[in-house]
Amino acid sequence: MSFLNRHNYKQLVFYKKALCLYDITYSFTNRYLTQDKRTTDQMIQAARSGKQNIIEGTEAGMTSAETELKLLNVARASLLELLADYEDYLRVRQLSIWGNTHPRYANLHHFCCTHTELADYTTLLHRMEDEEIANMAITLIHQADSGLIKFIHWQEQQFLDKGGIRENMSKARREQRGY
Repeated sequence: MSFLNRHNYKQLVFYKKALCLYDITYSFTNRYLTQDKRTTDQMIQAARSGKQNIIEGTEAGMTSAETELKLLNVARASLLELLADYEDYLRVRQLSIWGNTHPRYANLHHFCCTHTELADYTTLLHRMEDEEIANMAITLIHQADSGLIKFIHWQEQQFLDKGGIRENMSKARREQRGY
């Protein structure tokens, strides 16, 4: 009986999107926010926190569903903080936040849905303007958040269906002893 749940975070789509977001944010802030060191630092740290808490949460899930859920929710909160920063950037500069009625949104959304590799995004960054990059980041944040929410709900259901590590360790020990 295996009572340790292991997820390779590098294979999780929402992690891949968070990794892309970190690099996009690093590039974006260093290109467009050179005069605003505080916002640059906060955006990079929010992107990093989103990515790092996915790693830490999925690794902690080996022994603690509670810790995993807490850290994955911290990842979500960090990504939503980053979302607000990108939206603020666009709003104060009177640039568009592309909703589903914007003429370029469907193509951007499709691209972000079908591309999860860092190289797919880094090759585009030098050709894109700030409005395009910010909207790409916003789209990726929504997709990563959606994936995180689904994963968290799945983990919650797994806990309800199969129990936690303590329960499963005790069960395995009883089975080993023949009780």
